[in-house]
Amino acid sequence: ELRQKYIDLESIIGYLDAVRKDVIENFELFTHDEEGDGRQFIGAIMGMTTPDRKAPMTRYEVNVVVDNSQVHGAPVIFLDQPRYQNLVGRVEHVAQMGALVTDFSLIKPGALHQANGGYLLIDALKLLSEPFAWEGLKRAIREGEISIESLGQVYSMVSTVSLEPEPIPLSVKVVLIGERFLYYLLSSNDPEFNELFKVSADFEDEVGRSVESAQAYARVIAEVARAEKLRHFDRHAVGRIIEHGSRLADDTEKLSTHMQSMTDVLREADYWAGEMGHDSVMRDDVQKAIDMQTIRASRVHKRILEGILRDQVLVETQGEVVGQVNGLSVYSLGNYSFGSPSRITARVRLGNGKVIDIEREVNMGGPIHSKGVLILAGFLGERYAADRPLSLTATLVFEQSYGGIEGDSASSAELYALLSALSGLPVKQSLAVTGSVDQRGQVQAIGGVNEKIEGYFDVCRSRGLTGNQGVLIPASNVINLMLRQDVVDAVRDGNFHIYPVKTIDEGIALLTGVSAGEADESAAFAPDSVNGRVVARLMHFTEKQRQFGEGQRREDDSERPRPNDSETTGDKPTTE
Repeated sequence: ELRQKYIDLESIIGYLDAVRKDVIENFELFTHDEEGDGRQFIGAIMGMTTPDRKAPMTRYEVNVVVDNSQVHGAPVIFLDQPRYQNLVGRVEHVAQMGALVTDFSLIKPGALHQANGGYLLIDALKLLSEPFAWEGLKRAIREGEISIESLGQVYSMVSTVSLEPEPIPLSVKVVLIGERFLYYLLSSNDPEFNELFKVSADFEDEVGRSVESAQAYARVIAEVARAEKLRHFDRHAVGRIIEHGSRLADDTEKLSTHMQSMTDVLREADYWAGEMGHDSVMRDDVQKAIDMQTIRASRVHKRILEGILRDQVLVETQGEVVGQVNGLSVYSLGNYSFGSPSRITARVRLGNGKVIDIEREVNMGGPIHSKGVLILAGFLGERYAADRPLSLTATLVFEQSYGGIEGDSASSAELYALLSALSGLPVKQSLAVTGSVDQRGQVQAIGGVNEKIEGYFDVCRSRGLTGNQGVLIPASNVINLMLRQDVVDAVRDGNFHIYPVKTIDEGIALLTGVSAGEADESAAFAPDSVNGRVVARLMHFTEKQRQFGEGQRREDDSERPRPNDSETTGDKPTTE
C-alpha cells in the first residue's frame, strides 16, 4: 500500500525496499527473548543499550527533522545565535560503554532546515562574528543544498566516526540585517557577496516631520505603553517626545526613526512619573528622563567645563583680543555628544605667502582639517593678492589641544583669527564661532550645531550671562536648531544670541564691530574697513620684502670682485 502511495518518489520506494530487505535479514531481532538477555537487562537498568541489542523497531523509526505541518504560509525564522551548527544542523553523540556513538535519530536540524521553503533572517554582525558560519551559509546558498558536517571532521580536529547525512535540497530567501558599513565592507571585500545577495534595502534613519509622522509617533508611543504596561502619556508628554525625536535627528524638519532611543525615554519617563506620584506621564516627566540620561553620561563634559571655569583651560568670554577667536568643537563619547569652546589664535609676519597649520605640522590634524586650512589660504590669496605677491607667513593653532583635531567646522574661525591679526582689529571674545568656509568666502553648514551652541552657553552661564554673548553659526544650519529649553529661554530673553551668517564678511563685521567693506570698481576697499586694513597690511609686507630684496642685491653687488686693467685690455680675459 505504501509503495502504491509513493510510486512517483523513487527515493521513498528505495527506502521501503531497503526496510523490507533489512527486516528479513534481521528477523531474529523480532523473535529474541528479552527476558533471557542479561546484558540488555543490565543495560536497561543503567539507562543505555548495547549496539547489538537495540529495541527491534528503533532502526525503522523516522527522525522528523522539521515539521511544518502546522505552519500557515511560508516559514519565517529569525536566527538569534547564528553559530555554524545552529545554521546547518549537527549530528550529536552519546556516551555508551565508554565510547561516543551516534545514529540517525541524533541528527538535529539547523535554521536552514527550519526556514527551507521560506525566509531566514540573520543579524549580519553576529553571523560574521561566528567562526565558519559565514562560509557555511554561502556554501549552502551557492550549492542549493544543506550538508550537515561536523567541523571536527571537516578540519580533521577529531577522528570520531560520524554519520554523513545526505544533502537536503535548499530553497530559501536569506535576509541579512545590519549597519550600512557592514554592507559596504562585504560588497567591497567579498567577491561572492554581490553574487549571492543581489537585493539591498537601505532604510532611512529619519522621516520628514509632518502631521502624519507626528501621529505615527503618537501611535508608537501608545503601542509601547500598552505592550509594556506603562502609564498613559498625555498630549504634552507626546509633544515633548516628538521634539526629542527632532533633536535626535538634528533637524527641525525631521524625526528620528531609532525606536530604541525613544522607547528608553518612554520607560524612564514612566518611572519618574511614578516617583512624582502622577497617574499619567507628563511633559516634566519626559524632560526629567532626558535630563537624567544627559547627567549620567556627562562626566567628561563636566571635567572639561570645570577646567575652563578654573582657568586651567584658557577661554575668554569677555573683552577683545587681536588674532584670537573662540572656536567650537564637538566631542562624541558613545551615544553622548557635547560641545566645548577652544581658543584659536593666529600670528602673521613677513614671509613667502605660506599659511602654516601647526596641528598639521605635528601630525595632530586630520586630513579634513588640513583641507579646511588650505581652502582658507586659497580665499586669502584670491581676495587680497590676486595680482601681487602674498608676502606673509601665518601660523594657526588650536591652543591647549592635546589630542587629534579633525573636521573643517573651525575653518571660518581660523580665517576670522587670521583677518584680525592682519587688520589689527580685536575680536569680541563674548562671541564664539562655528562653520566651514569655501574659497569664495561663503560659510557652509556643519554638524553638531546644537551641542556646540549649548557647550558655549554652559561656559557663559557659569560665569554669568551679560547679554552680549552668543554664537555665530552658518545660516544653512538654522533648520538644525533643536536647542535645550534653557538656551531657548535665554535667547528669548535677550541674554544670549545666535547669529546666522552667510559670508565671512558678515561674520568679521559682527566679531570686530567694523564693516568688512566692499570692493569698488577699481577693486579697492575703503581704508577703514576690515578688508581695507588687511590690504594695507599686506602691501606693507610686500614693500618691506621689496626693500629687503633690493638691499640684499646691493650687498651682493658690493661684495662681487671687479676686473683690473690687465684683465680688460687683452683680447680675452685671463682666469685662474
